[in-house]
Amino acid sequence: MSSYSTVPTKQFSNLSLSQSFSPAVLTHLKSIASNEHPLLASQLQELQSYLSKAHGDAKPDSQNAPSQTSSHDSVNLEQLLEYMASPEGNVMKPLPDTDLSYPISNYFINSSHNTYLTGNQLYSESSTDAYKNVLLRGCRCIEIDVWDGDEKLSTTEAKEKAAGNKHKYRPQLPRSLSPRHGKPSSVRDSTNSSAGQTLSMPTPWQSTSNAARAEPRVLHGYTLTKEIAFRDVCVAIREAAFVTSDLPVIVSLEVHAGKEQQEVMVEIIEQIWNGLLVKPPAGGCQQLPSPGELRGKILIKVKHVAPERTTTKAPSLRRKDTTSSSDSDNQGSVDSKQKKKSSIIEPLSALGVYTRSYHFKDLSSSEAAVPCHIFSLSEKKFMDVHESHGPTLFSHNRNYLMRAFPSGTRITSSNLNPAVFWRKGVQIVALNWQKYDAGVMLNEGMFAGSVGWVLKPRGYRGQRQGQQSGVSDESQSEAIAHKTLSLSIQILAAQELPLPVGDRKPDGFRPYVKCELHIEQPEERTGASIEGGGRSMDGECKFKSRSSRGIEPNFGGERAEFAEVHGVVEELSFLRFKIQDDEIGKDDLAAWACIRLDRLKEGYRLVRLLDANGDRSRGALLVKITKSLF
Repeated sequence: MSSYSTVPTKQFSNLSLSQSFSPAVLTHLKSIASNEHPLLASQLQELQSYLSKAHGDAKPDSQNAPSQTSSHDSVNLEQLLEYMASPEGNVMKPLPDTDLSYPISNYFINSSHNTYLTGNQLYSESSTDAYKNVLLRGCRCIEIDVWDGDEKLSTTEAKEKAAGNKHKYRPQLPRSLSPRHGKPSSVRDSTNSSAGQTLSMPTPWQSTSNAARAEPRVLHGYTLTKEIAFRDVCVAIREAAFVTSDLPVIVSLEVHAGKEQQEVMVEIIEQIWNGLLVKPPAGGCQQLPSPGELRGKILIKVKHVAPERTTTKAPSLRRKDTTSSSDSDNQGSVDSKQKKKSSIIEPLSALGVYTRSYHFKDLSSSEAAVPCHIFSLSEKKFMDVHESHGPTLFSHNRNYLMRAFPSGTRITSSNLNPAVFWRKGVQIVALNWQKYDAGVMLNEGMFAGSVGWVLKPRGYRGQRQGQQSGVSDESQSEAIAHKTLSLSIQILAAQELPLPVGDRKPDGFRPYVKCELHIEQPEERTGASIEGGGRSMDGECKFKSRSSRGIEPNFGGERAEFAEVHGVVEELSFLRFKIQDDEIGKDDLAAWACIRLDRLKEGYRLVRLLDANGDRSRGALLVKITKSLF
């Protein structure tokens, strides 16, 4: 447990409070309490309110309890220590209760790309635990790539064959692409058959062929990644989907399986997710529901095929069509001859109720006006549309769903810059959670403390139910006020900093602090070409402190000044802190935090830090924040 949890309001002592802070941090807090560096008036009022709620209006009758503030412009040390050790001392505001009454197109949704992978996109392990991990960490949109099972080999034999091929080619691959995580969960072995024996098939599906049929697999096609069973993935999702939140989970299916294996998919989905699936509304989908209406439900995103164009059953397994049925265009590693898309059978297509995936043509197509459609665009395709139809793209995303995902060339599981896509109104920006880079840090800034669904800023929202309008030409520059920001960050001290991954010697640790401000660029509003095509991760405004020593350094009060920064929308701008080790060569990351500007509190605050693996640490950075917007 972090040492910065709320301090009990009864029977605490000055000694126990002092021990909650490092000597360097405590030195600065003493100077604040002595009025040498006084609190801002607004923070002093917040402190008084906290003490009043924590101790009530009654006069303290214990010599161990801190006395109430005696004057408007002073505070004693005991009061300050208790306040700073509580959640009130956190630099990040808690989120207000989310209004869940808008249609689902009015929310940003915490999303994962190629969720099954535990490392790089080329030869890392696949694991059902990866699904549990992201769901428990607040993700509400996950992806499954589904392929045919091997009809002649058991799962164990298939795994052995894949492992043999994998090790055959591994020496030719760069070592830097090795997986970060452990081995995946075990894969259920298919039932072997011998001559004259009846096959054991998933209930209630019945075989109409004498050929042996395995269940569908989940893997990254045309790579050396290992497979896991589709059934096991569905079980893992059922077990973790609604542990931390009952708000809906979107499952994005990229179907490469043939028709008979799609039948098996439908049977598995309906069996394992029984009671969790969304039922089609009477009269068809005329408008999108709200997240509040979909509590405890799984929404399936799958390619929509009109019933008259589908075939519900294939006669045999002689010919397996394993080409993609997804509307994705990121399969850079797939040979162009293998890109012909297979048909989706009607029962599988029908599972996509409010998230019907259509192949993107353009924003003037008939599909772009279907209430329940969703387009999926790679980062490159999205930038092309931004440059050709920027205002229309933004307006489309007010009322209709869109998903953006990283390029298939990102084999190290790096990420796009999600803030660029959120500012264009994209609800589902799928990220590779396998790597804690700037993209994932910004994602943490957007969704920290949320239930995975964040209501868009007012100018980014469409109409409420019953008032949905079509696409207009209003751009994002016209939809919401852009302000000028002046921000000052005084960096005072830190405590219990985690070391970079693999480091064991605190004495050799030379930490420094980097502050980066991520804000909207003019090109994003005008439809001009965006530098780096949305790939650039560096903040537009940067600061780097001097280096210090050890895990409890004193930075001496250096200031990062960002004066008169124009074009700022607080809800879509981010302040990122990074603690790095000053060393020869690459400076390794030790800890970080990312905060949305509308949640950034002024005054003397503690920045609670995550370690390099994205886990909560005991580390904290003491800063003073001054912020103005006009």
